[in-house]
Amino acid sequence: MRNAADRQKVKRWQELLASERDAAALYSSLAVAEDGERREILEELASVELKHAAHWEGKLRAAGAEVPPPGPPSMRTRMLATAARRLSPRAVLPMIERAERSDAGIYDRDPDAAPGMADDERGHARVLAKLIDGGKPDPRVQISRREGWHRTDRSGALRAGVFGVSDGLVSNTALVMGFAGSGSSRTAILLAGIAGLLAGAFSMAAGEYVSMSSQREMFERELALEAQELEETPEEEHAELVLLYRAKGLDRADAERLADRIMSDKKVALDTLAREELGLDPDELGSPWSAAGSSLLAFALGAFVVVLPYLITGGAVALLTAIGLAILALFGVGAGIGVLNGRPAVRSGLRQVVVGGVAAGVTFLVGHLIGTSVS
Repeated sequence: MRNAADRQKVKRWQELLASERDAAALYSSLAVAEDGERREILEELASVELKHAAHWEGKLRAAGAEVPPPGPPSMRTRMLATAARRLSPRAVLPMIERAERSDAGIYDRDPDAAPGMADDERGHARVLAKLIDGGKPDPRVQISRREGWHRTDRSGALRAGVFGVSDGLVSNTALVMGFAGSGSSRTAILLAGIAGLLAGAFSMAAGEYVSMSSQREMFERELALEAQELEETPEEEHAELVLLYRAKGLDRADAERLADRIMSDKKVALDTLAREELGLDPDELGSPWSAAGSSLLAFALGAFVVVLPYLITGGAVALLTAIGLAILALFGVGAGIGVLNGRPAVRSGLRQVVVGGVAAGVTFLVGHLIGTSVS
């Protein structure tokens, strides 16, 4: 009969086995959405994860322990695979890369890990970084990845949708609870909820449009000025690049060679100067209409949750139903954010429920006090 330490070790091996199988399933699902060399790379990553899984299967068999059969992919894997199919693998690769980096040291001091497993996991993050950047051995990309101050969030569309739903849900739940607490009629609560939905959604959309338009115009002006300087004073721009790379740790000779290579192509030179001097990615200036539309729809979707019960009924039934739906939706949104960030879904979901519950509770109490005072 095994002692407690042995049981704990077996349990950990089973967890690592499940994790490696899940990672293999994720890479395989991403490979289906790619083609050519990118597909081959993702399939190779999946095969490495399966080798790791086979290692833990061998450890379990050698210990006479149960080897669990392969189960269905985790919720996180299913969500990322769905996002990759609906959007593109590029939309989810940054999240997977961050998870790989956070887990890179998992096998460093594990006496049961096979030789090279720790290096494999670290290598996965580097491979994903190259896939995110298009797999091109371009010095501009290497520098861009090294300097976090000009990296943009390539998964922004997905995250904007999730957080937009969260904003609409929390704000309109608080608004509806405030009117419900005051003892308002069903009609008044319904009117307030719909007004909050429309006002919030269009306000968010207008704000995103103006903000993104202003930002894009500013970026485009800066790029135009940089292009003009590159055309009129190429020697000065060359000298600036040399200084930048020397500041990054290259010696003068290497910095000169790299600057010469970049300045030999004006398009590459402008792109590099935009990234290095301005902190801009010319390919990711953003679309004002896209930002406005996604914000409007996401906010409206979240805000509609607590309005729905009052479209059907009223009184205590509608109130309790709205509270129940709000709790479920808050937990779901929080869990989704947690899964996308590689964090525990339950913990993130409960945190979202607490935050939204506090906001709704305060407005309900204030509405009740005002309603009582007016009465």
